[in-house]
Amino acid sequence: MLGKLTIERILGLAIDLGGDFAEVFCEDSYYTNVLALQEGVETSSLGREAGIGIRIFNGLNSLYGYSTNTSSQEHLLEMVRAMTALLNRSVTQRVPLAHSVNYGGAHCIGERPTRVPLASKMEKVQSALTAAKSYSQEIAQVSVRYIDMEQAVQIANSEGLFAEDARIKTRMHITAFAQNEHGMQTGYFGPGAMRGFEFYDHLDIEWYARESARIATTMLHAGKCPGGQMPVIIDNGFGGLLFHEACGHSLEATSVAKGTSEFSGRLGEKIASPLVTLVDDGSLANEWGSLAIDDEGTPAQKNVLIEKGLLRGYLVDKLNARRMGVEPTGSARRKNYRFAPVARMTNTYIANGTSTKEEIIANTERGLFVKYINGGSVNPTTGDFNFSAAESYLIENGKIAAPVKGVTLIGRGGDILQQVDMVANNLEIRQGYCFASSGPLYIGAGQPTVRVANMTVGGTR
Repeated sequence: MLGKLTIERILGLAIDLGGDFAEVFCEDSYYTNVLALQEGVETSSLGREAGIGIRIFNGLNSLYGYSTNTSSQEHLLEMVRAMTALLNRSVTQRVPLAHSVNYGGAHCIGERPTRVPLASKMEKVQSALTAAKSYSQEIAQVSVRYIDMEQAVQIANSEGLFAEDARIKTRMHITAFAQNEHGMQTGYFGPGAMRGFEFYDHLDIEWYARESARIATTMLHAGKCPGGQMPVIIDNGFGGLLFHEACGHSLEATSVAKGTSEFSGRLGEKIASPLVTLVDDGSLANEWGSLAIDDEGTPAQKNVLIEKGLLRGYLVDKLNARRMGVEPTGSARRKNYRFAPVARMTNTYIANGTSTKEEIIANTERGLFVKYINGGSVNPTTGDFNFSAAESYLIENGKIAAPVKGVTLIGRGGDILQQVDMVANNLEIRQGYCFASSGPLYIGAGQPTVRVANMTVGGTR
């Protein structure tokens, strides 16, 4: 990490040479990443990475550079000179930094992963492997990936900000492979949190392992899904990824500020069913997608994006806040110092409704029940998306019927938002990753059980 005097000189030089805003992002991270199969450890890496990113604004122009050399002040100053070579000012000044603010205690952390022996971590991995493999004779293979991370950051800028934060994440990815003479299917679960190793004290890791195996064996015996238009019920939890992709990306300033989003310039308009309230909240205690401050140093906050169907806000970073004439929303994120921050989601979810899951199913004569979603993609400009389902069932006469595989959900975000006609009261947030221009990031996605009245389902023949 850098001393304040060095940071002040970097920021001051950036302003001297023509910038009207400058920012320093310093990072020092430790991580563990172990992949194990039933036969033993497949890959293992324990590492440390440190570096600095420097960003300079001039109006709506932005320059960004990074380096792993944080020990040479002259190297960092030369880096600033190279970045601002096309800018022309000559007055030398020092940018004073305000009193330090340390956000490291914003989320309760019990046991830092760097202080836990690898053998203790591998005991948790072995528990998951054993529980999944013993679920059924049809489980042919199990893979478990254990990860943890401790990221210490300094964020300072020419407005006087000097903030420090510690981000600690822990997660386990469990994948079970079921196989018979007809083929192979997989089941997956990936519990995680913004917690230390104490996360496993409150986690039934064997249940998650068995659930992964149950999904795989269930889908192994599933029939083919009929395609077409039908009501679709998406269960609570990671089903929220559908709304993360279908409309969340279209509410990020990266596309909104340029006018390329389907929701650009539509604040106050009705864009969804009145049953839909969509929230992004990076301040939720100990959630996988949470932060104390974003990667520009703005405190994380609750952002209501859609309220009872009305578009209320966007996710905005500092540069796009200039373009849009609004304030940043604590949503600027980056994988590490190699990336400039942009507006990204944190924990995004549909708020609770008033129905129950049982009522929604009973009120659906025929349709599709999607218990788990795998993942998908979206075009933020048009809102067109597609998703694959990990576990699905037909609904017949208001009841869950036979499992089906090969399910794809297809649509456009704006249309799906309007088609939500029942929302349950069983909100749950689960963990995932999001891939975009500032690198893959940990996110939470959640919802109660939701029914979309009419949706295109791609099936199998």
